[in-house]
Amino acid sequence: MATAAVGCSDEDGGGASDVASEAASAASSLASKGSDVAASATAAAREKLDGFKDGVDAKGDVVLGDVSRDADGRSTVKVTVVNGSGSAMSYAVQINFRDKDDNLLDTVVVSVDDVQPDRKKDATARSNRTLDGDVTAQLGRALRH
Repeated sequence: MATAAVGCSDEDGGGASDVASEAASAASSLASKGSDVAASATAAAREKLDGFKDGVDAKGDVVLGDVSRDADGRSTVKVTVVNGSGSAMSYAVQINFRDKDDNLLDTVVVSVDDVQPDRKKDATARSNRTLDGDVTAQLGRALRH
């Protein structure tokens, strides 16, 4: 998300409508770049998760905490995995970061390795870049392998 400041001046002869048009074009370009980044992150997450040929759906084993920001301004969320199986398992968990309008801002995959039977293990998902505004985290795919 970006904001643009628009100033009006008649000195260049362009007028307020030209300035507003240029600002709208710049905002549209920034939005397009943001969606390109989210699409790229989603493709990378899909590729990583598709690499687990023997993975079993494990969304029921995963709980997400509240979104916060780290010292670098990136969005983070606590990911807790509870292994209810009879042997140690590893997990690949996709987290989708969304804005207040449910638009996809970023996607990451977190690996939670060697979770012992009947135990839980925490990890932290961190956005690939700084995300502006109110950000929520949504569980995408989760695979146990």
